[in-house]
Amino acid sequence: MIYDDQFFEIEDQIQEVLVCLQQSNTYQNYLENKKKLYADEEVQIVRADFLQKKEAFERIEAYGSYAPDHREKRRALRKAKRVLDVHPLVAEFRFSETELQGILDEMTIKIAHCISDDIKVDTGNPFFETKSSCGGKCHVG
Repeated sequence: MIYDDQFFEIEDQIQEVLVCLQQSNTYQNYLENKKKLYADEEVQIVRADFLQKKEAFERIEAYGSYAPDHREKRRALRKAKRVLDVHPLVAEFRFSETELQGILDEMTIKIAHCISDDIKVDTGNPFFETKSSCGGKCHVG
């Protein structure tokens, strides 16, 4: 790669975009929700319970229904996951995370299409499938 003045201009513009993004309400909301999530003792207890049940299930998962307590551990894992998912702080964090990811996806698509409409961008978001022109199944190659 050849580094010239144009490269450094692009790098400066990227820094400006990052500063704008970091100053946005969406990003600030994401950071605030992340802090609340990791500071909340109840969430950490629920998360630890989920992780413990996940680990217990993963130990017997390979044996499938042959493991004596496969069904019970799978059910306990699903219940723990549900408790974690419906916790208000977790739901709020995930919502803000999805909002921020949406902005990043839009930015990536716009940058790619400035270069060429043939560039495929895998956003992993079904709402961007038509814009990304790869149906969420982009591969390098």
